[in-house]
Amino acid sequence: MGIFDKAKGLIGDNADTIEDAVEDGIEMAADKAKELVPDEHDDKVDLAAEKAKDLADKIDGEDG
Repeated sequence: MGIFDKAKGLIGDNADTIEDAVEDGIEMAADKAKELVPDEHDDKVDLAAEKAKDLADKIDGEDG
Protein backbone atom coordinates (compact mmCIF):
# COMPACT_ATOMS: atom_id res chain seq x y z
CA MET A 1 0.00 0.00 0.00
CA GLY A 2 1.49 3.31 -1.12
CA ILE A 3 1.36 6.65 0.61
CA PHE A 4 -1.45 7.89 -1.65
CA ASP A 5 -3.52 4.80 -0.87
CA LYS A 6 -3.07 5.47 2.83
CA ALA A 7 -3.99 9.12 2.36
CA LYS A 8 -7.11 8.18 0.40
CA GLY A 9 -8.11 5.82 3.22
CA LEU A 10 -7.76 8.61 5.75
CA ILE A 11 -9.61 11.11 3.57
CA GLY A 12 -12.54 8.83 2.81
CA ASP A 13 -15.73 10.68 1.95
CA ASN A 14 -13.99 14.06 1.91
CA ALA A 15 -12.07 13.27 -1.28
CA ASP A 16 -14.41 15.28 -3.51
CA THR A 17 -14.24 18.28 -1.19
CA ILE A 18 -10.45 18.13 -1.11
CA GLU A 19 -10.27 17.70 -4.88
CA ASP A 20 -12.45 20.79 -5.33
CA ALA A 21 -10.24 22.73 -2.90
CA VAL A 22 -7.10 21.79 -4.84
CA GLU A 23 -8.65 22.94 -8.12
CA ASP A 24 -9.85 26.15 -6.47
CA GLY A 25 -6.33 26.74 -5.16
CA ILE A 26 -4.86 26.27 -8.62
CA GLU A 27 -7.37 28.74 -10.05
CA MET A 28 -6.61 31.27 -7.30
CA ALA A 29 -2.88 30.96 -7.97
CA ALA A 30 -3.46 31.43 -11.70
CA ASP A 31 -5.61 34.50 -11.09
CA LYS A 32 -2.94 36.01 -8.84
CA ALA A 33 -0.24 35.25 -11.43
CA LYS A 34 -2.32 37.00 -14.09
CA GLU A 35 -2.50 40.06 -11.85
CA LEU A 36 1.28 40.14 -11.52
CA VAL A 37 2.44 39.46 -15.09
CA PRO A 38 1.68 41.37 -18.29
CA ASP A 39 -1.61 40.45 -20.02
CA GLU A 40 0.29 38.96 -22.96
CA HIS A 41 1.17 35.99 -20.71
CA ASP A 42 -2.39 35.13 -19.64
CA ASP A 43 -2.58 32.22 -22.10
CA LYS A 44 0.61 30.72 -20.65
CA VAL A 45 -0.72 31.07 -17.11
CA ASP A 46 -3.97 29.37 -18.11
CA LEU A 47 -2.05 26.55 -19.80
CA ALA A 48 0.09 26.05 -16.69
CA ALA A 49 -3.05 25.95 -14.51
CA GLU A 50 -4.62 23.31 -16.75
CA LYS A 51 -1.45 21.21 -16.62
CA ALA A 52 -1.42 21.50 -12.82
CA LYS A 53 -5.03 20.28 -12.69
CA ASP A 54 -4.15 17.39 -15.00
CA LEU A 55 -1.27 16.40 -12.72
CA ALA A 56 -3.54 16.57 -9.68
CA ASP A 57 -6.01 14.28 -11.48
CA LYS A 58 -3.24 11.81 -12.31
CA ILE A 59 -2.16 11.72 -8.66
CA ASP A 60 -5.78 11.10 -7.76
CA GLY A 61 -5.96 8.26 -10.28
CA GLU A 62 -8.33 9.98 -12.71
CA ASP A 63 -7.68 10.17 -16.44
CA GLY A 64 -8.62 13.84 -16.80
